Amino acid sequence: MTRRSRPLALAATTAAALLLPLSAALPAAAATGSPAPECVHYVQSWRYTDVHNGCGDTVSVTVEYTNGQWAPCRVIEPGGRATFSGYGTSGNYATGLRTCDPAATGHA
Repeated sequence: MTRRSRPLALAATTAAALLLPLSAALPAAAATGSPAPECVHYVQSWRYTDVHNGCGDTVSVTVEYTNGQWAPCRVIEPGGRATFSGYGTSGNYATGLRTCDPAATGHA
C-alpha cells in the first residue's frame, strides 16, 4: 500500500466501524432481553428462518442473527408459525429467539 492510500483505507475502516453499531442496535430495540420460551422452536435455512409456537399461549418473538441482522417482532398464536428472512450467504446465521414487544417496533 502506498503512503497516499493508507489514509483513505483508514478513513474507510473508521467509517465502517462507526456504522456497525447502528445496524447491530436495530434488533435490540425490539427485543426485551429475555430468551423466548423453550416451547418456541426455530429451523433455519439459507432463505428463511421458520418459527413454531409449541406453547399454550401466544408469544411475541424476534430472531437474533450473528451479524445483528434486523428481524421484525412477530406475534404467533399457540400452534402457529411465522417465517422470517433468511440469514444470507456470508456466514451469518440465527443464534436464537428473543421475546419482544410488537408495539415498540411498529411491526406485528
